[in-house]
Amino acid sequence: MARGVGEDGPHPVDRHVGRRVCEKRISLGYNQSDLGRALGLTFQQIQKYEKGANRISASKLWDIARFFKVDIGYFFQGLGENQPGMAEGEGSVFDHDFPSTRYTIEISRLAPQLSTRQQKLALELIREMAGKPDTYA
Repeated sequence: MARGVGEDGPHPVDRHVGRRVCEKRISLGYNQSDLGRALGLTFQQIQKYEKGANRISASKLWDIARFFKVDIGYFFQGLGENQPGMAEGEGSVFDHDFPSTRYTIEISRLAPQLSTRQQKLALELIREMAGKPDTYA
C-alpha cells in the first residue's frame, strides 16, 4: 500500500494539503513541471502530492511554502473539526471537495470585481449549467 493511501484512498488531511498546493500553484501561474524543477522533483511527484496519494514531508512542505512565499500554515487553512469517523478534535473537514482548476480559481478571483447584480447573474448562469436549484432565493 502506498504511503498516504488507506482503504478509502488518501488521508483527508493529505488531500487537503495537496489541494492547497495545487490551488496556490495555479493561482501563481506555475505548472507542475515548474514547481517540480524548483523542488528537484518530477511533475509526476507533484501530481501525486496534489492528489494526496503521496504525503508531503515536513521538509518538502517547508520548501514549497518558501517557493510560494506563504506561511506553512497556509496549507492547513480550511481544515475544521469533527470529521465523520474521527474522534472529537482528531479530524478535519474540507471547505469543499471538488478539484480546483485554473477556471474555478480564476472565477473565484474575478467574482468580487463584479457588481452585486453581475455576481447574481453569473451565479444563476452557473447554477443553470450545473443543474442546481436556486438555494438562496
